[in-house]
Amino acid sequence: MQDSTTKTAHKTVLLIGASRGLGFAMAEEYLRRGWHVIATGRAGSMEKLLQAAAAWQGALEVETVDITIEADVEALRRRLEGRVVDVLFVNAGVKNDDGETIADVSTEEFVRVMVTNALSPMRVIEALQPLVQPAGTIGVMSSGQGSVANNVNGNYEVYRGSKAALNMFMRSFAARHQHDAKTLLLMAPGWVRTDMGGPQARLSIEESIPNLIDTMQAYEGRSGLHYLDYLGRVVPW
Repeated sequence: MQDSTTKTAHKTVLLIGASRGLGFAMAEEYLRRGWHVIATGRAGSMEKLLQAAAAWQGALEVETVDITIEADVEALRRRLEGRVVDVLFVNAGVKNDDGETIADVSTEEFVRVMVTNALSPMRVIEALQPLVQPAGTIGVMSSGQGSVANNVNGNYEVYRGSKAALNMFMRSFAARHQHDAKTLLLMAPGWVRTDMGGPQARLSIEESIPNLIDTMQAYEGRSGLHYLDYLGRVVPW
């Protein structure tokens, strides 16, 4: 299945949360570009990744991790110790009911969304960032809905808040690592037709993900934190 038209020699990406949707599409796109891919998913959701690993004959490694479980993240760190990757990208996202406001959401549901979308990705980055080569890239899937400046109509309040929190935590991470040469990316993929985005979403996966990866590759070597959409446009904080 390997496509020889766009090879990128000896590059490795570690994709966290790649068993379906945007994460799986990213894994497929990197494979088509000639990258070696290490992709993770949660137990019970690995079928597509395992099928892809068999088809790509060694170009795709599969690991199991639930990033909301600290022990799982630590176990993954130990398994990958000594490896070097060019890109670490964390794709994680859940949402509550679309019509549920901050006034309606239960404490349990609020915690679930915040832990999955904001806390857990940062724990993964903190644990796995030593694997990234000195001038490599650390990225995380944010959202245009995480922009405080762009929130002029409300809606999706809990999800928005979780992505805004993720953005803030990444700014703190960047501040603590301001002398690091790594590129740090918060990526907004657009509203994409996936199980999460729904059938009414504006973009297909094919319109989003190749462009998103093009943008990430264009920013290789640009240190500091960048909040970008899939077409490379800067998203206001």
